[in-house]
Amino acid sequence: YVDSPLRAFENELGVQSPLGFWDPAGYCKEDTAVDFRRRRESELKHGRIAMIATMGYITPEYFKFPGFLAPHLGLKFTDVPNGLAALSKVPQAGWAQYVFFVGLLEVGFLKQEPDRAPGDFANGGTLGVPNASGPIENEEARKRKLNSELANGRLAMMAIIGMFFQDGLTGSAYGDWALFTASPLRAFEKELGVQAPFGFFDPLGMSKDGDIGAFKRRRATEVKHGRLSMIACMGYILPEYFKFPGFLAPKEGLAFADVPNGLAALSKVPAAGWAQWFCFVGALETNLLAADKSRTPGDFENAGRLGLPFAGGIEDADKRTRSLNSEIANGRLAMMAITGMLFQDGLTGSAWGDWSLYVDSPLRAFENELGVQSPLGFWDPAGYCKEDTAVDFRRRRESELKHGRIAMIATMGYITPEYFKFPGFLAPHLGLKFMDVPNGLA
Repeated sequence: YVDSPLRAFENELGVQSPLGFWDPAGYCKEDTAVDFRRRRESELKHGRIAMIATMGYITPEYFKFPGFLAPHLGLKFTDVPNGLAALSKVPQAGWAQYVFFVGLLEVGFLKQEPDRAPGDFANGGTLGVPNASGPIENEEARKRKLNSELANGRLAMMAIIGMFFQDGLTGSAYGDWALFTASPLRAFEKELGVQAPFGFFDPLGMSKDGDIGAFKRRRATEVKHGRLSMIACMGYILPEYFKFPGFLAPKEGLAFADVPNGLAALSKVPAAGWAQWFCFVGALETNLLAADKSRTPGDFENAGRLGLPFAGGIEDADKRTRSLNSEIANGRLAMMAITGMLFQDGLTGSAWGDWSLYVDSPLRAFENELGVQSPLGFWDPAGYCKEDTAVDFRRRRESELKHGRIAMIATMGYITPEYFKFPGFLAPHLGLKFMDVPNGLA
């Protein structure tokens, strides 16, 4: 692809695997050599500063110079905090020294000369040491080290930005969450349900406003749904192994054994049964298990351990917290499980999702065709066949076979000439030999 505008820069330093010449924003697609050089100079300068800055963040965690940094101010090196907080200790004369020193480097000692490569200074030697030995004589070793410098500089730019961000939020470059006191999520991080590996998991940011009333309402809803889902999961599983003997509705002659499992059981519930359910749940909601705003969500005065009416609670605080956390975790799992069971039951008539029972699928017409293979089975993610007739399917299969056969021949046609070509002439009257024909599209 010789017309690509990026080809002009693909042999430059910094073009490294696995990304090669990486310019996702397309900055270089219209660049001249002058534009590229300016960008490379900026990249090198930022990368070198970032490497120094990263070391400047890490080193004071393990070592600080003895003695005074500013004797007339009585400021010792050990008095200077790490990270961004160190800036508060720099006096005005110190800032002036920074500006003067960096300016001196920029306009004098390390001034970029147009006849030298970006980042290459006449007064800087190996590792940037002023007037040190250099350059590296071995061309390959020099190229490898310059590539390493670019790669390390890029990594350092990402690292120092991360350190700044963490330091700004937590006061430490190492981002101790315990120090991020301004986060609105801190109000809920010690609540029940905050568990490894996610901690306080709120990817949609519903709790970022820190509203404790809204949090309690959501927690009460979560606990209720979780408890119902655990009961519902058990209600799906148990009838597969056990059903009560005798009659469920004697006057209607309806035995427990006559009630099918899963969603189909709803068809057996008489109108009086629906009324009983409604009254029973309503009595729980408004009386025995009525919510009390003075108690934690899901905690009812009339229910104790395992939700048994008027039973005692768990006295040991640690054991109680562990049990309540387990209830929330199991409830979350049960909500996912019952949703899957309902979905599978609705499609197949069984909570265990037997594909052979999903007779209404439009794909069933083609599941015994050739090409239906594990692990995907009949694979039609775009749904082309869901409204197909046998004629439509046959036309698609003919096209697939034809394209596949041509592609197999074409693939062999690409590979074979790399290892073998016929002797003699392809077109004798033109003097064109098989050996004269290049491989590939050429």
